[in-house]
Amino acid sequence: MTDYTPIDCGLHSEYELAIMHGDMLRLEWHDESCQPHIEPVKPLDLQAHNSEEFLLVETREGEKLQIRLDRIVHKETI
Repeated sequence: MTDYTPIDCGLHSEYELAIMHGDMLRLEWHDESCQPHIEPVKPLDLQAHNSEEFLLVETREGEKLQIRLDRIVHKETI
């Protein structure tokens, strides 16, 4: 079992559009250890694993991260 909570379909569509347009996003999220992060990222793809959805992003330093969608608490296009 997982504690994943599906996100709103409209928000999911916003992530898809950001990927298609190559937009940079400033995301605020909590990782699996509940540590907060605020970082500009380039969204690359949406993925699903074990009934959880993730946003695959690349940081400005070139690091690739998988961020679980329900852990994102704020996003803005930059």
